[in-house]
Amino acid sequence: MDAKSLSFIQPLSYDYGHCNELLGFTLSNHLDLICQLQPQAEMVISCLENKRLTYSQFKGETDQLARALLARGIERGDRVGIWSANNWRWLTVLYATARIGAVLVNINPAYRTNEVEYVLRQSGVKLLFAIASNRSSNYLEMLQELAPHVFSGAYDTSAELKDIVVMPAVNIDGSAQVADFTVNHSLLTWNSLLELSPTVSPDLLAERERSVQFDDAVNIQYTSGTTGFPKGVTLSHHNLLNNAFFAARAMALDTTSRFCVPMPFYHCGGMVSSALATFSVGGTLVLPGPYFEELTVMSAVQQEKCTHLCGVPTMFITQLEHPRFIEHDYTSLKGGFLAGAPCPVQLMRRVATEMHVPEVVILYGLTEVSPLMTATTTTDSMEIRATTVGRAIPGVEVKVVDALTGEIVPRGTQGELCCRGHGIMLGYWQNAQATSDCIDAAGWLHSGDLGVMNADGYLHITGRKKDMIIRGGENIYPREIEEVLHHHPAVSQAQVFGLPDARLGEEVGLWLILKNDAKLSEGELTEWLKQEMAHFKIPRYVRFVDNFPMTVTGKVQKFAMREQMVIELGLASAAAIETA
Repeated sequence: MDAKSLSFIQPLSYDYGHCNELLGFTLSNHLDLICQLQPQAEMVISCLENKRLTYSQFKGETDQLARALLARGIERGDRVGIWSANNWRWLTVLYATARIGAVLVNINPAYRTNEVEYVLRQSGVKLLFAIASNRSSNYLEMLQELAPHVFSGAYDTSAELKDIVVMPAVNIDGSAQVADFTVNHSLLTWNSLLELSPTVSPDLLAERERSVQFDDAVNIQYTSGTTGFPKGVTLSHHNLLNNAFFAARAMALDTTSRFCVPMPFYHCGGMVSSALATFSVGGTLVLPGPYFEELTVMSAVQQEKCTHLCGVPTMFITQLEHPRFIEHDYTSLKGGFLAGAPCPVQLMRRVATEMHVPEVVILYGLTEVSPLMTATTTTDSMEIRATTVGRAIPGVEVKVVDALTGEIVPRGTQGELCCRGHGIMLGYWQNAQATSDCIDAAGWLHSGDLGVMNADGYLHITGRKKDMIIRGGENIYPREIEEVLHHHPAVSQAQVFGLPDARLGEEVGLWLILKNDAKLSEGELTEWLKQEMAHFKIPRYVRFVDNFPMTVTGKVQKFAMREQMVIELGLASAAAIETA
């Protein structure tokens, strides 16, 4: 008699995913294995870049780049940053850094100067890959402000950032980006970096690769923190590869899968649950464009006869509501996933029927668990896939605990979700205190999310222990925005909170108290914030007030602000939308 059959004796909120295998490879070792099995199979198709690569060709690209990085002096454990929208070279940077034991630092394409500066400094990036621009952001202008020594060619021994490599890229209309800069020994083009590869022998690359272990750090992804500063989630080869593999299992991906991925690679949803998941089983990744745009996705699905599609709920909603949606053939689709934000039940059903994705699943987790904690699968009923976030993935334990006492609660009782297993991060980069605050002595990672586990082990998310806002898949912490607002000369106090939104899941709300006699309009505030933070963090709803609702002990009541705004703005229907 096993533990599962004894569950009726102690029906506690604890469950685990049965696991028959874990992958004991580094990312590059696993890629080499797939290449041996199917060298001529298509691996990456980048539609706007008009680039198609087989597994063998992709491996050749990563080998050449890895040797160039060795020639540039990148040592094992060095941090290599990438600040770019999606393109096929992004993926080669991931595998090349993994091959030589470096740590890739993902930088959000929407970051502004001060945010990029913090990430570069906190992680100690030695070499940075960057495109010239993205949408309205001129990356080279911002980088010249942050690293003038690189642009001037003046060697600075005190600077951690030694080199910047400007990557070729295309705009959303398919036109090539034009980059205006002067090459020097520290400011390189992609091709000038690759020209260094012949100076490093394949034997030297092989020697370095043999020293890399699958438990080594390979990736840092920054998440917003309640302290006002992002925290660098440090992940290993083992974390990423196994999490990707079990995401593939949940979606039933295989060598015939053609996965259209509009989610950004800088984020776990695009990099791990989509790209690496596809590669883990030898499938084909279809890249529609540098970032999500409905028509590029619809065209890619139709032209490449994609079998799978992913996205946050907003991405699916905007496709379904696009006036040209009915012109495109989606009948090749059969599966994919929604993740990154609470998913309305009705949307799940529309995706399954109107978008011809009957096997769509829900994936749930957070960056700190690489990112999957739970998942529904293609064998679950539509009712389960529409109303829960699934069960623990293979090799992972999940429990629900009382948010105050930490004790496991009975099934059917709300509590905080915790997990333990192969996906748990190595820690926050150079932040031991934050790591110990997140992972307890028994190895359980506390998610901060509230949920309920039913009798069969399926979880339903009910809220968040912390006041994090999830806007269209982007995690936003109010404290971070409040910290920035308090630097404005007219601002006395600021309180930021989430408000329900039918399209994005949540929007950012702000109550603001100005200093005496200070004058500030909402428009002026928004323009100032555009220079200080990423666009998705800028509050949509702003109220100038004289005071905040507070408890008798002086604690601000954000829930009261939220309730008042829901009434004033007529958001009751959005607040009532049922999610998984």
